[in-house]
Amino acid sequence: MASPPRLVILLLALAGFASMASMRVTDAMLPALSQAFARPVADVAQNITLFAIAYGVMQLCYGPMGDRFGTLRVIGLATLACALGALGSALAESLPMLLVFRTLTGATAAAIIPLSMAWVGDNVPYEQRQVTLAHMLSGAVMGLISGQVAGGFLADTLGWQAAFALLTLLFVAAGGLLLEALRRQPGLSPPKVDQGRIAFFSRIREVLLIARARRILALVFLEGIAAFGALAFVASHLYTRLDVSLTQAGLMVALFGVGGLIFAALARPLVARLGEPGLAAGGGVLMGLGFVGLALATLPALATAAAFAAGLGFYMMHSTLQINATQMAPAMRGTAMAVFAGCLFLGQSVGVSLGGLMLRLADSQWLLAGAGLWLLTLGLIFGWLLRQWHSKQVAAAALP
Repeated sequence: MASPPRLVILLLALAGFASMASMRVTDAMLPALSQAFARPVADVAQNITLFAIAYGVMQLCYGPMGDRFGTLRVIGLATLACALGALGSALAESLPMLLVFRTLTGATAAAIIPLSMAWVGDNVPYEQRQVTLAHMLSGAVMGLISGQVAGGFLADTLGWQAAFALLTLLFVAAGGLLLEALRRQPGLSPPKVDQGRIAFFSRIREVLLIARARRILALVFLEGIAAFGALAFVASHLYTRLDVSLTQAGLMVALFGVGGLIFAALARPLVARLGEPGLAAGGGVLMGLGFVGLALATLPALATAAAFAAGLGFYMMHSTLQINATQMAPAMRGTAMAVFAGCLFLGQSVGVSLGGLMLRLADSQWLLAGAGLWLLTLGLIFGWLLRQWHSKQVAAAALP
């Protein structure tokens, strides 16, 4: 299996950047949206929930479509479609209109990252795959950082609509460049004509019949509930608790993404030194302590350090989930990765909904601290499962 073209990795990173920036752009602007539409924060936070629901549900379509028509082709077209959702969000004059276009953006952005991971799975040897994924997904991490920072900064300066206008331009550039690269080199992502018609539910059923796949999907669903569900409210928590501006809150939360960039830079030595079980357990512990730190921080510096720890821990554990997910069903990798991403972001939608409910009943401290303890436990369980799986593989390899 030859090394994939560097240009494709860069373009997928650019598309992932735009996707994650769009996903997280409203986190730090929730107070501004609340003021603009004269609705409580819990109400405007529905835009995050609907984005995540659409993102998760549409995985059922994009996975089989990527398997059938070629992953890069589907990614490019979906990225251009995202531009329509971002433009509509910029022009929204009411909360219902904003919710409609945020749902559209989530539905179309759903194709980008999971099919990018599927393309890497099809084109990169397993022993190089976790490092390649980390490098490619550094674009997504930068999008997460930029979305949070830009959302708060532009809400404080030019207005929240400017953030969506900027996203529109990013989506047009990313989608256009990907489709042009594919036009020049059709062999980068050939359609799998031998797959026959798109049998959505039969493909998904085949993935779910695999016991290990079910465990990985359950883990990523539970991770999404706690990690992304809580992350959506961190900026609002810091804005209220520490009395900082939306820009400052967005910058502090952006350290979550910086932790991911540090992991991408150190992925090779960390993978070699800790192994998959160590990355999973250590990442869960670090992420859990980070969210507890965000809940209890009384100074901006402490909150910044906690956000960094949570981000580093998240990418340690989540990248380990990703690498295992690429091997859940190699013959249907596009479908498997789409179901994986769907579980993650359906978990996010559940988490944001539960978070909104908790905020009506209790302080945001309880929300973040509870998420931290949840993630710490989840990381330890995942590390234990990996040790069990690796032991079975070693035992099976030793048999004559």
